[in-house]
Amino acid sequence: MRRRQSIVWRGLDAWRAEYCHLSLYADRLLARGIQIGVDPLPYRLEYALDTAIGWDTARLTVDASGEGWARRLDLIRDTQSRWHVSADGRGSGDLPEPGGDPAEFEEARDCDLGFCPLTNTMPILREGVRDGNGPVDLVMAWVSVPDLRVIRSEQRYEPIDRHRVRYVGKHRDFVGELELDDDGLVVRYPDLAERVGAR
Repeated sequence: MRRRQSIVWRGLDAWRAEYCHLSLYADRLLARGIQIGVDPLPYRLEYALDTAIGWDTARLTVDASGEGWARRLDLIRDTQSRWHVSADGRGSGDLPEPGGDPAEFEEARDCDLGFCPLTNTMPILREGVRDGNGPVDLVMAWVSVPDLRVIRSEQRYEPIDRHRVRYVGKHRDFVGELELDDDGLVVRYPDLAERVGAR
């Protein structure tokens, strides 16, 4: 069964907005989204995320641009569980170069797109954290926004109840309770984002 929905999040830590059109299946998801922000410089970002059956990331494609600069990232996890990174960009010498070394996050099963609450969904559902499984420690292929660097991120998910999961972002020393809807999608991410216009 497939459920389609559109989600909007607004930033809590800086001016930011994200629109996501999501196709949610029983064991995977497909998402297309747009994010607009001003920190660390004004940018527009478009992404396409596909997971394999079982919620593992299959492909994340991201295009980011601003005044006088643009960059693209293609992050693929193949059927042999190997990551492939392709990136290019022009302009904005103020930003780090896009891309990264897959060897640094080779054990990751998920991508984690910066400022995007959607990418917390995959590990929460796959690991059954809402059902009381855990805590679980994971490695993510974290994509920095808007520069599109890909780095290793160690994270922990701890069960609280069906609508709350404690998230520990070890690479940035953050702890917060994620509020979830009935599908396991983030409604509120402390100090980062919250859903708006939800029915």
